This record gives sequence, structure tokens and C-alpha cells, in this order.
Amino acid sequence: MDNQRLILFIALSLVVLLLFSAWQREQQPPPPVELETIDGPAVAPPQNATVTPPPAEDVPPVVRENQAISAPSVTSQSAQTPLVMEGQRITVNTDRLQVMINTAGGEIIRVALLSYPVEQDKPDIPVQLLDDRMPGYFVAQSGLLASQGEAPNHHAMFTAEQTNYELADGENELKVRLHWSSEDGINVIKTYTFHRDSYEVDLDMEVKNNSQQAWKGRAYQQLQRTEMARESWLLYTYTGGVVSSSWDPYEKIDFSDMASWKAEQSYNKGGWIAMLQHYFLSAWIPAADSANHFYTKALSDGRYLLGQSGEERSVMPGSSERFSSLFYAGPKEQHRLEKIEPNLRLTVDYGVLDILAKPVFWVMEKIYSVVGNWGLAIIFVTLIIKLIFFPLSAASYKSMANMRRLSPKLKALKERYGDDRQKMSKAMMEIYKKEKINPLGGCLPILVQIPVFIALYWVLLESVEMRQAPFALWITDLSAKDPYYVLPLLMGASMWIQQKLNPPPLDPMQQKIMQALPIIFTAFFAFFPAGLVLYWVVNNCLSIAQQWYITRKVEAQAAAKA
Repeated sequence: MDNQRLILFIALSLVVLLLFSAWQREQQPPPPVELETIDGPAVAPPQNATVTPPPAEDVPPVVRENQAISAPSVTSQSAQTPLVMEGQRITVNTDRLQVMINTAGGEIIRVALLSYPVEQDKPDIPVQLLDDRMPGYFVAQSGLLASQGEAPNHHAMFTAEQTNYELADGENELKVRLHWSSEDGINVIKTYTFHRDSYEVDLDMEVKNNSQQAWKGRAYQQLQRTEMARESWLLYTYTGGVVSSSWDPYEKIDFSDMASWKAEQSYNKGGWIAMLQHYFLSAWIPAADSANHFYTKALSDGRYLLGQSGEERSVMPGSSERFSSLFYAGPKEQHRLEKIEPNLRLTVDYGVLDILAKPVFWVMEKIYSVVGNWGLAIIFVTLIIKLIFFPLSAASYKSMANMRRLSPKLKALKERYGDDRQKMSKAMMEIYKKEKINPLGGCLPILVQIPVFIALYWVLLESVEMRQAPFALWITDLSAKDPYYVLPLLMGASMWIQQKLNPPPLDPMQQKIMQALPIIFTAFFAFFPAGLVLYWVVNNCLSIAQQWYITRKVEAQAAAKA
């Protein structure tokens, strides 16, 4: 297997990988309608945002003492229930978030991310991460389940102290309190605490037992959403559920698996649950020392549920107990996530090459802190990687240059022996031995570099820092395709030039395929994010310069010996 066959194999493998990724999710729901921002008094959900499940369909089961936990099966009921129960809408505004809370259940039904506009030309319309309207339904729910006494789940009706909250200048936190009481004297205060320059929301549910008997119950938190459409038919990034537990720090749970998924163990210490999409996530994070159980369900109308319930606690008459957890709704900014819980950084999903991708991103981030431009950071990181692998690349290009020098002799052998492969292979090996050339000399250096370049690919694809990041001139968003296709054309041209520096294949079919590859890759890269194409262009240009220099040097040495 010569260098040309290796290059052909790698190129075709990449094409197959891209095609596989493009069709990895064959069935997708229609894209959600454009969402409104939370800029005034809330209105009731539209008439068409209704489904027919009973309220208990999405409530975890009440667990008695020493009773195994299992998610309830979906039941049917003729009575129609609104997807979001009618309640008072509470709006909360901080420097980072616009949030809407429904007093029916105390659910977080809408979250807009003020620092992340939907599009660059629509800076006043933020990304709506959570929304209670179909088809992009996505809400964060929490509540209490009592095994003795009464408790408010996420369908209970709370009362609020006011309907509008604003984080004032000079304040670092903002508290929103909701109240619920039962007839027998159980009072619950559900408090959301928002923080300045933060996407974290602290949840505290205080149970005050003013009854004559002990209260027993547990807290639960869950995320409920519909499956969203893919952003790109060509580039696939994971969208779905994730559970972090003591037995698996990062376990993906596809929407298709939520009807049947079961946790490996009954209880887990700490951990978290999350719903992921490209660049953003929402997660519930309980206390690190708390015991909890994970569960999933597939609900009606294409909704999916991922939740966790805590351990049971007792509240004696005249006493109180607090149930605390943390909710995160925001971007996949690694520094923020690591401070909350170390394993949350894994939601920036670099896949199996995380061990390589993390240092690559660290270097890129350090360069960005100096140059202030992510496009320049990509260029410098590509240059650094090329310098690190210079000795390996030099060996590969030297082998290719020698093979190029022998091309006339190999072509003559092809014409001499025709289809007699055995004689031709024997003659070729004699030439390689005489010229002291290893035909596989260029293979291993290329193979060693592939994992690093794939890791860089995932860094550019997954990092939210690339979203709407400008580079220069017409490239105003490194995460979007080049609007004028200049970079893909440059990439195709550089790939064609590289082919001219390589020894031509002896097989006519291989020659035709190799000649078509620049066109095929240009067509693919036309829809790639500009940041990825920029990396390939820079990498190809550096490779051309290095290969041209080494080829000239090898040819000069051969001429001197002759």
C-alpha cells in the first residue's frame, strides 16, 4: 500500500464519515417557530398548545419507605389538560437572563439568554432556551412528593408576592418566593435565587410543618421537552439527555431511549441531569452529598422527560426542612461549568478525543486572550500543531518526494508488466531496495497526526466561543458558512496544489478519483462553518509550503548525486 492509496483511503473515509453523520438522524421533527422574547406581561399559551395527557403523567411516583423506585407507565384519560396549566406568569430580568415562572407548579417555563442573540442581524432577539409553547416545548420542573401528609408537585398552585422582578444596579442576587399551604398546616416556600453575571439559579424548597403529625416526603427536579430539529443536515452535534452518576460521569440518553432507560443502581450520590443542544444546555444539579434516583419517560405528543428524585426526609410537627438544588440554563462555557461541577465540562462534547481536544482548546483560548480574535487564534493553533509535527511531516513529505522522483521508473514498470501484478510488485520492491526508499515511510507520520486534527475539528465545532465570532472582512461568524464561498474555493485549490506535489497514482481509476476529490471536498466544505474551513485552508497552505521545500531539497540532492 503506497502513500497515494493511504491518502485516498483517508479522504474516502472522511467522506463516508460526513455522509454517515448527515443521515445519523433520519427522522426529525419540523423546526420550531420563531420564538418571542420576554419583554412584557406574559400571556396565556396559544390555543393550539394543548395535549391530552392527565396531569399525573409527568409526575414521579410517590415512594413509600423501603419501596423500589420505578417510573410510572403512561396512562390514558379522556379529560383534556393544558400542556401548561393556567397560572400567574412571573417575569424575572437579570443582566444575563430573562425568565418566566408559572405559579401553577412554580415551573420555569421560559428562559432567554440575553448575551446570545438568535442571529447577528437580530441582536435584540436573544436565544430562547426554554419555552412553554409548541413545537419547541422545553421547561424545567420541580416539586415535592409526600409519602405522609400533603405536598405540592409541579401541578400545584402557588401564590406569588409580585409578578415582575428586576435585578437592580448594585445588587448581586434576586430572590423570587412562591407560597403554598395545605389545609392541615403544611406550608412550603419555594425560592428561586438569581445571581449577577450568572446562568445559575438556586432553588430552595422549605417545608414548614404546622400540623399535628410528622410529614415525610422527597424533592424531585426534571426537564421536559420535545425533540428539536437539527441545525445542520451535514454537521451533527448531540441533542438529547445526559446523566452524570457515580457509575458513569457522562451517559448520553437519546430521546428514542427515554421510554425504556433505567439507571444501573437505585440511588446515586450527587451527579446531575441535563438536556443538551448545540452550544447550550439546561441542567439540574443536586447537592454533591445527596442521594438521588434518575428516571426518564416518553410522554404524549412527542415530549420527553428526564428527572431525578431525592431521598425521603421527615419533618416533625413544629419544625422545618429545606430541599436545595441548582438549576443551570445557559451556554457551554467550560470555565463556568467546571466551577459548578467538574463533570459538567463534559457537556462540551469532544467525544473520545477529549484528552486531546481539551489542551487544544486551552492553547487556543490563551492565544485569543492575547490577539482578541478567534480566527487568528485558529491560525496560530494550526501553525503550532504543524510545528510540533514538523519532524513527522518532514519524514512523510521526504518519502513522497522520493516516490515522486521514481514515478517515471514505476510508470515504465507498469507499461512493461501490464496486468502481471506479481512481477510488477517484485520489480518495484527491487527499485525501492536499490534506492533505499521505504514506500510506507509516509504512512505512519500521517496516521499519528490524524487524531490531533480530528480533536481540533471537534473543538471548532463544539465551542460556544466560536458562535457568531467575527474573523475579518466578510467572515463575520466563524460558526456559519462562508457567505461568498471564498474559503471553500481556496481549500479546494490548495488541495489540488497538494496533489500536484504528490507522486501520481499508477492506477488510472485512482487517478480519476484523486482528481475528483478537490471538487468533492469543495462542495462539502461549502456548507461547513467558516472556522473549520479556515483551519483546513491554513493547514493545507502550510503543508504545501513544507512539502514544496522538502521536494525541492530531495530533487536537488538526487541531481547532485547524478
